[in-house]
Amino acid sequence: MTQQIRILNQTFLDRLSAEAAATARRRKNFNLHEGDNAVCHRFFNALYADTYVQPHRHADPAKAESIVLLRGRMGVIEFDDQGEVIFSAAVKPGAVVDVPANTWHTWVALEDDTIFFEAKAGPYLPLTPAEKAPFAPPEGDPRAPEYLVRLKSLFTAIT
Repeated sequence: MTQQIRILNQTFLDRLSAEAAATARRRKNFNLHEGDNAVCHRFFNALYADTYVQPHRHADPAKAESIVLLRGRMGVIEFDDQGEVIFSAAVKPGAVVDVPANTWHTWVALEDDTIFFEAKAGPYLPLTPAEKAPFAPPEGDPRAPEYLVRLKSLFTAIT
């Protein structure tokens, strides 16, 4: 297959955001890499304010991740092993967030139509049970919405 240069503009971001709004999870990825085995994963992630991303970590030392916020506002949270918040920051478009491997973290969309670009090492491997935070409810758990509200309360004083 021949590769072609792609320009991903505001129209693309609008479409990705609309697709995210229409999903049950209220988020949507768009991958630029060709498959799960790619050595570098590059993708866009569109989130709505009511989506929940369970705190997690990537234990593999090669799995640091970097994001650039393109739209919206997002809260970035780091936890210790007991689930206590040790760092939180609200970021605006243009911010770059770098998360070292083996760091408990999550993102919360502080407004609808939040989109970031992410890069991390491949290949894609689903999170293991040990990489999902035992101190936080899993996605789909009835306690998750209340936990999300608590996480977002870290940013209520920020405009």
